[in-house]
Amino acid sequence: KELAESLEIDYEFDLEDKVQLPGVLRLEEAADDREAARAAVVSAAGAALDGLAAMREAEGVRLAADMLDRLVRLEEMAEVIAGRGPAAVAACRERISVRLAELLAPGQVDESRLAMEVALLAERADITEELVRLRSHLAEGRRLLRDGGPDGVGRQFEFLLQEMHRELNTIGAKGADLAIARAVLQAKGELEKLREQAQNVE
Repeated sequence: KELAESLEIDYEFDLEDKVQLPGVLRLEEAADDREAARAAVVSAAGAALDGLAAMREAEGVRLAADMLDRLVRLEEMAEVIAGRGPAAVAACRERISVRLAELLAPGQVDESRLAMEVALLAERADITEELVRLRSHLAEGRRLLRDGGPDGVGRQFEFLLQEMHRELNTIGAKGADLAIARAVLQAKGELEKLREQAQNVE
């Protein structure tokens, strides 16, 4: 190539032509050592599988940490919701009293009847059972991430997420309170992120 350049001759270096020249490559019969080849393949495959398992385990640890953080945030939101329950009932009573006062003439409101109606509404708006179930699902989610399950974690965790979503929907429908509604929306956002992460868990 250097000679062609010095003589200003067009020349392309073609490796295929060069390897066909005598003495450039020497072919020899290889020894038929299938056992050695088999051992090399098995060793390489084993190392690759060990690397894959280590990588998946490291990813699993990171996923579990992220998912546990999100469960903690959901527990905090459940506490916000629980703390607003009594205030929501009191606000409901106040709204009913104001509305009745607007609709009825003075002295026409039967206080005992009002108390009974408010008690019925409060019972319908009570979110205690939903909160108990939500907390139970959150605790089970923590346990699953910590201990695993006989058939893996992914499907069980997805089922728990569906149950949590159901409880949050009911809480949102029952709890006529702005703070509860906000906490429910935030919790649903965390659930969605958890659902995305759960897709990567076996």
